Amino acid sequence: MGYGIASSLLRAGHEVCGADINPNAVERLQAAGATTDSISVSAPTLDAVLVVVLNAAQTQEVLFGADAIVPKLPKGAVVICCVTVAPDFARDMAARCAGYGVHYLDAPISGGSVKAAEGQLSIMASGTPEAFETARPILDAIAETVFELGDTAGAGSAMKAVNQMLAGVHIAAMAEAITFGMTQGVAPETFLKVIPKCAGTSWMLENRAPHVVEGDYAPHSAIDIWPKDLGIVLDVARASRFSAPIAAAALQQFVAASGMGLGREDDAAVAKVYARNVGLKLPGGA
Repeated sequence: MGYGIASSLLRAGHEVCGADINPNAVERLQAAGATTDSISVSAPTLDAVLVVVLNAAQTQEVLFGADAIVPKLPKGAVVICCVTVAPDFARDMAARCAGYGVHYLDAPISGGSVKAAEGQLSIMASGTPEAFETARPILDAIAETVFELGDTAGAGSAMKAVNQMLAGVHIAAMAEAITFGMTQGVAPETFLKVIPKCAGTSWMLENRAPHVVEGDYAPHSAIDIWPKDLGIVLDVARASRFSAPIAAAALQQFVAASGMGLGREDDAAVAKVYARNVGLKLPGGA
């Protein structure tokens, strides 16, 4: 998703500097038009930094770790954090950034790699008016919809947790339903023809079920994202003394899929857990 976002910024005419632990990813972006300067060299000149990594630990390392970028930024720059994190973590990062005179926009994203590449993400954002003002040209380049959810970091991450609760449950439910149908003689192709026209459909079903039907698990959104994201959901729920049994059940299916060695496959591969348990063969021989 980071590459798609960077590509959208380049198309909009922004000067972009990329950083990644994978040097091939940086070379690819530079070939597309990004500057060849390192992030450390570019940092004092940047108006904005977008963080698109896996989790809170990586976010903290980027912002305040051994080669921290926040202390190198000019005052008045903005950090746009697109990572799914807990609301309390977002508030902590905002406070630490403010100590350096840097704005922080709590801005988790939705839409996947395709929408990122098209500049049509949905962004659930919260932060100070100054953070929004500074980030506006960036948001305009990468997002179709920006939901402005308040002037305090944490609100964006809270909304993303709600979204991820639904998204994770819907993917697991799709996997359960399509494999259940197979036990009753309903071919996956027939499932995909019928259910999107019926009340049981969902956006996730319509997006992910074709992966199962085609036997194509190239990762647009990987299995291993969900133990982290649903883990955040359940941590937040637990802190609020809120029972979330359906989300917990979905989490266990993704944990099982990861344990089967499917962590880097597309999250539709959670269907393989159900197929294995009942001795089914999915399309493509999975």
